[in-house]
Amino acid sequence: MSQGMATVAGAARKPLALAALVLMGMLWGSTFFSMKDLTTRIPVPDLLAVRFMIAAAALGLLAHRHWRMSRTTLWQGTVLGLIYGSAQLVQTVGLAHTAASVSGFVTGLYVVITPFLAAWLLRERIPALTWLAVVLAAAGLGMLTLDLSAGVRIGHGELLTLVSAVMYACHIVAVDRWSTRENSISLTLVTLTVVALECTLAALPGGIQAPSGRTDWLWMMHIALIAGAIPILLQVWAQAVVESTTAAVLMAGEPVWAAVFAVLLGGEVFTWQMGLGGGSMFAAMILVTILPRLRR
Repeated sequence: MSQGMATVAGAARKPLALAALVLMGMLWGSTFFSMKDLTTRIPVPDLLAVRFMIAAAALGLLAHRHWRMSRTTLWQGTVLGLIYGSAQLVQTVGLAHTAASVSGFVTGLYVVITPFLAAWLLRERIPALTWLAVVLAAAGLGMLTLDLSAGVRIGHGELLTLVSAVMYACHIVAVDRWSTRENSISLTLVTLTVVALECTLAALPGGIQAPSGRTDWLWMMHIALIAGAIPILLQVWAQAVVESTTAAVLMAGEPVWAAVFAVLLGGEVFTWQMGLGGGSMFAAMILVTILPRLRR
């Protein structure tokens, strides 16, 4: 009886979990202006260190009554934090040696890598409809991020970025394996703390540069809280009921929302490439969210 009730409860939570993952991509996409602006004045390792220190401290203070720490949660959160923090740092190093558009595309390839890891490590069966969504998401990602007129070469920067994409995929699969409704806040807190420590160690050799001025601190609070702590918490909570490949497709919507914010708030010109890429990624989202429920 209890198992049946848990299944019903999970099914009832799934629409909310899917919506949470879409919101997560939207929040990540909202960092386009703040990250672009801050990185002109603050070294990226320093920015990551301060960002995740604020995120971990805020979540720890606001959710301390909901901590459910155990030895298992501590080591799982540590592994998740090491994977995610390493992915952030490797991606940053790769970005220094490749174009930003190419970096965005290669990083987003976690949407393709995730189903292969899920099938291999979790023995997860990936439906044909989900594979189609993965292909559409990858195609849309390419149209949104790549500037083919500038040419694309494969060098060590691109290879490092690909390594970070594999790490992000591993993180998604590990969250799928370990997250539960009960441990989501604790697991997220440990993850953020470990990421903050790892990024701080990477930034320490040159000294950590903090934001200066009110505007920079406001941008920092935005990327630390609205686009840092909240999205990771949403991911851990949602993946307790949403399979890893579906989560990857929805999370990959970040460049769509970045393009939307760029057009609406940044004065960028809407192009056919944006329209096709965004349409392809929205089609992928529909394939893994709405269509399966309609078929049932």
